[in-house]
Parts: sequence; C-alpha cells; structure tokens
Amino acid sequence: MGLFLTTPLTAMLYVVNKLTGLAFAPFAAFDWVRDRLPAGVINSGIERLAGTLTALGISVRQASKPAEIIMVLGVFLAAGVVTGAVFFAAVRRAGPARPGTAGFIPGFVFGLPLALMLVSGSKAPTAPPWLSALWTLTAFLGWGYAFGRVYSGLTRDGAESPDPSGRASATRVGRRKFLIALGASSAVITVAGAGLSRMLSRRSGPASTLPAAAGKTLADDIHAQVGPIVLPNRNDPVPPAPGTRPEYTPLEDHYRIDINLSPPAIDGDNWSLRIGGLVQNPVTLTLRGLVTKYPRMNQFITVSCISNPVAGDLIGTTLWTGVSLQKILEELRVEEGARFLQLESIDGYHETVPLDLIREEERIMFAYAWDGRPLEAKHGFPLRIYIPDRYGMKQPKWITRAEITADDNPGYWVERGWSREARAKSTSVIDTVAVDDIATSPDGKRLVPVGGIAWAGARGISKVEVRVDRGDWVKAELRSPLSPTTWVIWRFDWPFASGAHKFTVRCSDGRGMPQVETAAGAFPDGATGLSRLEKKIPGR
Repeated sequence: MGLFLTTPLTAMLYVVNKLTGLAFAPFAAFDWVRDRLPAGVINSGIERLAGTLTALGISVRQASKPAEIIMVLGVFLAAGVVTGAVFFAAVRRAGPARPGTAGFIPGFVFGLPLALMLVSGSKAPTAPPWLSALWTLTAFLGWGYAFGRVYSGLTRDGAESPDPSGRASATRVGRRKFLIALGASSAVITVAGAGLSRMLSRRSGPASTLPAAAGKTLADDIHAQVGPIVLPNRNDPVPPAPGTRPEYTPLEDHYRIDINLSPPAIDGDNWSLRIGGLVQNPVTLTLRGLVTKYPRMNQFITVSCISNPVAGDLIGTTLWTGVSLQKILEELRVEEGARFLQLESIDGYHETVPLDLIREEERIMFAYAWDGRPLEAKHGFPLRIYIPDRYGMKQPKWITRAEITADDNPGYWVERGWSREARAKSTSVIDTVAVDDIATSPDGKRLVPVGGIAWAGARGISKVEVRVDRGDWVKAELRSPLSPTTWVIWRFDWPFASGAHKFTVRCSDGRGMPQVETAAGAFPDGATGLSRLEKKIPGR
C-alpha cells in the first residue's frame, strides 16, 4: 500500500512542480541533506558512483544524473513503504474507530520535516519557499489520509475476524478486487503524471524570447552574429583515426555535471545581473545588453570536470560565445583594495575569481551562448563563466549574483575539500584501435590506425607518444587543434601484428612538461595516470 500510494504522490508532486514552479519535495530534500553532509561523505559518494558506473562499462556522462535521480526517488519510495507498514501495524494494534483520521499522523510526521527543509533551503526560482512548504505539507496530509481510507477498505466486512460461514472467503474476494482497483488507479495516475511532466518539460525550455529588432528573438541575434560554425582545421592533413570521438562535441552529447538533480530554470526575459561591491560604477547586465553592448568573443573551448577519471567522458569541446570580463571590469572602475569577484548561482553554488587573473587573462569570459545559440538550461542558461586552464568546478553556471570584494571566500567544492586552484592536469586518451580499418602504406606495410585526444587546459599539447606492449615510445601525429584552449586529436599508424596487445599513451603539454604517469583518483585536484587499451588483433 505504501508503494501504491507513494508512487502517484511522487508523480503528482512532479507535475505541480512543472506547472507552477513549486519545489519538488524529493529533490529539495536531497539538496537540503547534501548541503549539510560532511565533505568526506559527499566525496566518497561521488567516487563510488563514478567507480561503479565505470566498472559496469556504463558512460558516466550519460548515466550519472539518472543514477542519482533513481537513488533519490528509490529512497523516497522506500520511505513511503516503511511509513505504510508502520501505520498499518500501529492501527491494527490500536484499533481506532476512524483510521482515516489517524492517517493524518504519518502525513504530518513525513510532511512537516520536508516543509521545514523547503522553508530553510528551497531553491525553486519561481515560487516562494513558504508556498512550496505549504503545498508539500498539504499533499502529505492528503497522502496520510489516503492510508487511513485504504486501511478501512481492506478491513471492512469482517476481514479482521473471519467467521466459519464463508463470509471471510467473500471478504478475501472483495479485498482482492479492492487491491486490483487501487493498483490500477495508482498506475494510471503515475503514468499520466509522468507523461504530462515530460510534455511540460519539453515545452518549458528556458531559451530567451526577448524581443529584438524586426521581431527577432535573442537566439536569432546570436545566430546571426556567430554565423555558421566552421572548424578552422577542417583542411588539416592529419585525419582522425576511425572511431576517435568527434573533434567538436555535439551539444546533446556534452557532459553535464552540477549539484542539481534537475537543472534550474531561469526566466531570461526578467534575468539581470548587478555587479556591485567595491566599485565606483555598479553595472547591471541583461542578456540583451551582453549581446548588443559589448564586443563579442567566440572561442572553441574544451572543458572537463575535475571528477573525470583517466579516459573518462566528462569532457567536451564546443564554441563558446560571450564577453571578456576585462571589458566589464573596465566599466566597473573597481576601488583600491578590491581583489576578488564573488559569483553565486541560483542553486547556491559559489566561486571566487581573483581580479588579477581577470586582468592578466583576456579569455576569461561571461558566456551566454554555446554552439551559436543561447545556453541550454542544463548547461547554465542564462550565463556562465569560462576560466582557461581550470576544471569546470571553478566555473559557475546559472549566475545570478556577482560582487567585487576584498576577501577571498572558498568555493562550494573548495569548502568540501577539493582543490582551491583546480588547475587542469595534462591527460591523453586512447579512443580507438581501428582493427576494421587497416590501411596499406606506400611501401606495402599494413597499418592499424590508433587514435584519441590529448588535453592540457590552455597550455596546449606539444607531444603525444604511444607504446605497444613493452616496446619503445613512438611519437604520434598531431592534428591542429581548433584553438589554443581545446584538446588535440592524435593519430598513430601502428604496423600490423596479430595477437593480443596493450596500447598505452602519454603526452607533454605546450611547455614540454610531461603528464603525471602515477595513477591517482580525481579527489582532490584531478585524476592522473596513463590511458591503456588492450586489443586482440586478428590474423589476416
């Protein structure tokens, strides 16, 4: 009964979240608990989840968020089942005359803590926390009352004290029908709620509809400014080995890692960012102003999550469009003693950027578009920051607050033990040993294309070497990168030899510094080690 009643409750809470913006209680409770857990517990959970998915051969990029959601909803449903079992046992023992009224007790016991969590930490952007809390408490009181009514339905007509006249048999049949009807109703409500939620999610995309000249949208303006995306190295003589990941990551395949189970939805029409603090000229930014007022900056950029394991897929490359923070800093006219830019996102995520770094690095930008279109909700709409040579944890998305200060405050993940600098580590990956695409060299040798990527933040790549089994390290060919801030595609044509072989790759950054070969996990400042791939080469 707990499962039959909690499943449709979950669907209903989610539909109301999509329709009204009221907080979705299971996710809000997860946010509240996560923000208060010890850092060691959080970091251990991250490593265990990534390690489990990797061991199962499942893409961390594709499965990490669904896995988190499944775990959270699983705990929520399990709590509902336990609540039902406890309630039924308590009512059976106490034998109240009105079990429906008694059902308010578990509803209140379950709903009140959730309501208090929402009041103290709700991040629903479109509804006041108190309203989310009131709705949640009301929904759970109704859920508890339903437990009482179900108990009455299951125990009426002498089901608790069967008599020898055969009435108990009729009661069992009636109870079976009641169970079937309840289960069917639960399934219908849940499926209908899931379908409606999916439809609402598709319709409620956050892309801005700010009006522009001649009725154009902001997306139209951005697309007109950026134009067709042409890869600058399209005529490079080094082709990627067949099976190498795309050099330019399709937007739907770009990884998403953040602290939210569901990405925040921000109304771009009403969004603005005021930058104040230790400045002589506070500035308020809007999307329209960012697009039209400041010089546009386009950069091909590779960004990686600090929790990406060696050869992991939490890394991607796309075209970023935005405004150099140097331009905005000039307009602010910061006061003496100002040293840092404090940034905060709508989800409570926060980070600090030294002003000296902004002054030194023109490529630091406020980005409002990826791939020639406004940022998608899951990638940080309406605004995110890019800082070269840093992992993604230093680059907040969904920015809603900014202030120039004299003090340096640790960022969200820095507070939880992760690196303060989060400087990108050099890494190289074997994507493919293309045994089905063997080529023949001009001198008649059979060659197996081997390929992958190498990345060292904004430092570039000077060399990639490949070793087969225990042989010598041999230089691979490098394809010209899309920009100084993207990964490099490498290729090595290996002389064919049948049998089982182990391929290993290593790289050096643009300054000639070799990557760290000692294997280490991602915590606290990024994974290190060598990418290896074992492959059986069939005889031909």
